[in-house]
Amino acid sequence: MANPWLKKNPFMSMWLSAAHSVASTASCRIASRAKRQTHAAIANTAGAAVGYWTNALLTKPKPRKSRKPRR
Repeated sequence: MANPWLKKNPFMSMWLSAAHSVASTASCRIASRAKRQTHAAIANTAGAAVGYWTNALLTKPKPRKSRKPRR
């Protein structure tokens, strides 16, 4: 006599297939969101670094002396 626990269950197979599909979709969405956030953080950091060094290396121009004669 065959063991009834080893028989295939079509409902369990369908349920597991659907669960796998949902988990796969969720995993892909989570990975893409993490990738977008990583790229945004890198771009923000690079922009801040460039802005910092650009402002640090540029000197402010000296104010011009007025040519108007004093009274």
